[in-house]
Amino acid sequence: MPPTSRLERPSNVSDALASGRLGVPSVIFFVLSAAAPLTVVAGVVTTGYAVTGVTGMPLAFLAVAAVLALFSVGYVAMARRVENAGAFYAYVSRGIGRPAGVGAAWVALIAYNALQVGLYGAIGAAAAPVFGTLFGVEPHWALVALVAWALVALLGLLRVDVNGLVLAVLLIAEIVVIVVFDLGQLTNPAGGSVSLDALSPANLVAPGAGALLVLAMTGFVGFESAVVFSEESKDPKRTVPLATYLSVVIIAGLYALSSWTMTVATGPENVSQQAGEQSVALIFNLAAAHFGDTVVTIGQALFMTSVLAAMISFHNTTARYAFALGRERVLPAAFGQTSPRTGSPRVASLAQSVLGLVVIVLYTVNGWDPVLQLFYWAGAGGGFGVLLLIATTSVAVIAFFARTATPENLWRRAVAPGLASVALVAVISVAVANFATLLGVAPDSPLRWAVPAVYPVAALLGVLWGVLLRRNRPEVYARIGLGAQSAAAAVLPGPGQPAPVRAGAGR
Repeated sequence: MPPTSRLERPSNVSDALASGRLGVPSVIFFVLSAAAPLTVVAGVVTTGYAVTGVTGMPLAFLAVAAVLALFSVGYVAMARRVENAGAFYAYVSRGIGRPAGVGAAWVALIAYNALQVGLYGAIGAAAAPVFGTLFGVEPHWALVALVAWALVALLGLLRVDVNGLVLAVLLIAEIVVIVVFDLGQLTNPAGGSVSLDALSPANLVAPGAGALLVLAMTGFVGFESAVVFSEESKDPKRTVPLATYLSVVIIAGLYALSSWTMTVATGPENVSQQAGEQSVALIFNLAAAHFGDTVVTIGQALFMTSVLAAMISFHNTTARYAFALGRERVLPAAFGQTSPRTGSPRVASLAQSVLGLVVIVLYTVNGWDPVLQLFYWAGAGGGFGVLLLIATTSVAVIAFFARTATPENLWRRAVAPGLASVALVAVISVAVANFATLLGVAPDSPLRWAVPAVYPVAALLGVLWGVLLRRNRPEVYARIGLGAQSAAAAVLPGPGQPAPVRAGAGR
């Protein structure tokens, strides 16, 4: 049997991301931008009130934050030992096994791509009121989407810290306007007094509260991406834990405050009806009553840039997942190439941009609804995929520490991730039971099962691909989950093969 071939790459490219370019603030900007605070406050919060009729949204955000904080205990403990832009893929590979890791990778690619391209359906709707107010014309959604697509595609090829700077400007302005709106609602309560009814624990056991928890979970999608940028962080062992915990706290506090002040401004007994009638416009209509049209126009403009910031963040996250898989040859090796000038994962970034362009053109040509059939469906589906990944990773953390000698205490190794796993499985069960509500379709719609079914099918195909790699390409199989170390990974010989070689040696 011939010796295992060495894995070659062109000499004018790199297979490593640019290290040391991101500090804690920059990583937090990426994480919070993916969470899209103003988009969540204007869209997810109002949807939760309108769909469920339950006023427990503030407590739902806090409950979800508690679960994710538990998950983060084991997550960041493992992050101190595993640095890989593939994040969930790497953790599942190192914890449960390489085939399972490949399955997780396929789920991650589908979920993050869905979240990213789905935002192209929202940018047109977000831009319409701004252009209508300023220029008296509302451009076709596809024109706005194409402009946003070009900007995101360009930024994806630049240095990661340039992207971080852009996100910093957009995010800070976005958070400021949310806080201003919240203060306006809090100082102008319905009926003349501030109501605390929405903060009653009874709201979390009312009918419909389960759907509230699932919707609240979608508001945190992206919090886990601090690990994705670990290879580009200045001090990963400090940056990733700080960025992860701070992101959960900031997101939870901002969302809980905003969803509560909305009930104060409308009255708890009226918030569901008004959210159903006004939808995304509710927060801006409330602000108009307190601050006037100019402030509202600024808020609407920042709502548009909130979507843009989320696009930039998810584009970077998705490209780094594809890069991690290409570097380890689970995807074609070209995906593992980075620009020698900027350190960006250029092939993976370009591939993601091509997908976004195809989706925009496809929806335009067919006249499909960009908000419902692209933004909402892709967003709900992508968020569910990330939820599955978080739950699987929580189990992987337990398995990793069970067979790895570390100084971590029992709380970090098993108790916290175990409690998180149980809670996350419960949320997944509620999500599946309420998926028709989440998609906004009839209970007998085929989409009710088709969308969530995509992920177990993708995971199974990924596992089978991992098994095939183990059998037919052991030099690739040996690299799975190793990240930057994969270029020097020892290839384990199969039966009848010669002694192992170093993958990529002699380049």
